[in-house]
Amino acid sequence: MANSTASPHFAAGRPKVVVTRQLMPSVEARMAELFESTLNVEDKPMSRDALIEAMQSCDVLVPTVTDRIDAEMIAAAGDELRLIANFGAGTEHIDLAAAAKRKIIVTNTSGVFTDDTADITMAAIIGVPRRIREGTGLVRRGEWTGWAPSGLLGRKLGGKVLGIVGMGRIGQAVAHRARAFGLEVAYTNRKQLPSAVESMLGARYVSDVDALMAEADILTLHCPLTDETAGLIDERRIALMKPGSSIINTARGELIEQEALIAALENGHLIGAGLDVYPDEPNIDPRLIAHPNVMTFPHIGSATVEGREASGEKVIANIRFWADGHRPPDQVLTALIS
Repeated sequence: MANSTASPHFAAGRPKVVVTRQLMPSVEARMAELFESTLNVEDKPMSRDALIEAMQSCDVLVPTVTDRIDAEMIAAAGDELRLIANFGAGTEHIDLAAAAKRKIIVTNTSGVFTDDTADITMAAIIGVPRRIREGTGLVRRGEWTGWAPSGLLGRKLGGKVLGIVGMGRIGQAVAHRARAFGLEVAYTNRKQLPSAVESMLGARYVSDVDALMAEADILTLHCPLTDETAGLIDERRIALMKPGSSIINTARGELIEQEALIAALENGHLIGAGLDVYPDEPNIDPRLIAHPNVMTFPHIGSATVEGREASGEKVIANIRFWADGHRPPDQVLTALIS
């Protein structure tokens, strides 16, 4: 591979790397072997001031989705900081334009968590219509009185319309799984997929979000969080959905206007929701927790041993490529950022 830049010079002989959260033991051991690594042994989220202090003294910062790195923080970073090697696919928590202005490369670990997130999405797609949370709650509280012909009746999946907003890697993985359950898959996306891919997934393109929501029995979100998609699912759009439908969100909490979602759940327009992400994590609105048919996951879409190890290995590869003067394989492109 051709060099993109000259190999960086490190005062300590090896890049000084600060990792903001505790990673898998095998990943941390390899980092300690390869780099001058500062690890987060207690796994406590770093404060804003602590992050700035780290950015003023390291060559590489390894943040996670919970670390908000804004333009002011990047402006305050030391001259040595030349790489932000994000642990995770999403980079909306990093001001990419500010990083580009400072000539700081940003990388991510895209593609690692596709199947893991699709699996947890399917758990919610199945669990909400079948009232799984409500049923397990009855058993755990000792309130289940036994089988009854009309007890805990849910909705079958076969023949229902699953609406997918965002048909990237995860959306396609969900569509692939949903087909096996007899769901009719409809989707909307910035660009329509090639017909061969649609045929393989058994998916039908719908031109806009409003039309998709109007026909979906279950809506699942797999689009990135941007200025355009923040609050995408609002009161008006939720009202377009069929009475008795449900919403699944394993992408980003800010995609949904939470008050509108709660109102639709409380008035019965929506029968339930499956949520793995929230707008103010780790805080979850108690009204969501109280609703009997809202499955509230603790942001575990990517929480598998295999996925977290693979993500850590990608971080290490990105750092090593950069330290050797090559373009990192997972560099986040900033060509469209002015």
